[in-house]
Amino acid sequence: MHLKNIPEIIIGLQNADLELREKLISEGKLGEGYNQEMENLHNKNAEVLNEIIDIIGFPTVEKVGNHSAYSAWLVIQHSIGKPEFMKKCAELLEIEVKKKKADPRNLAYLTDRIATFGNKPQLYGTQFDWDNNGELSPNDFDDINKVNQRRKSIGLNTLEEQTEIIRTQAKNENHLPPKDLTQRKTEMEKWKKLVGWIR
Repeated sequence: MHLKNIPEIIIGLQNADLELREKLISEGKLGEGYNQEMENLHNKNAEVLNEIIDIIGFPTVEKVGNHSAYSAWLVIQHSIGKPEFMKKCAELLEIEVKKKKADPRNLAYLTDRIATFGNKPQLYGTQFDWDNNGELSPNDFDDINKVNQRRKSIGLNTLEEQTEIIRTQAKNENHLPPKDLTQRKTEMEKWKKLVGWIR
């Protein structure tokens, strides 16, 4: 892998991810569980990005440019079948945030995603899922006032505002709740155990 090509390689990973997502949305296949084709792509992307991180460290804007740094973060966010990789990236990203070389909002999203998949309360309320009323709502969090304080401290809007945005976006994308929410949750817990999020 040539160092000069790394930014383009990372952007290519993101593009493949977004193209597949668009295809699945158009086929109406996004809401029903974790699509196998998407899982395979996410795992493959994670492996490629992990190799890159082992070579250059965490892909910050300074190292790979704005577009590629964002692409890397998106690939990490979607690497849900690789818990150890996501946790490793969160640790590396936290170091870069402390050095003011990475966006604390990216760390907030990644930290919440790891917490949610590990069945722990999130700190910033960035992760959403379908509720019993067929609406997208934030996954478990500790306290709404604390969540909004944390969000404000890193330049995010309130959780109430974000909930409206997420719900509108889902309607615009024709993103529908699963037909059987209980079954989906059961399958999700099984999958989390299988890939190592929970014991």
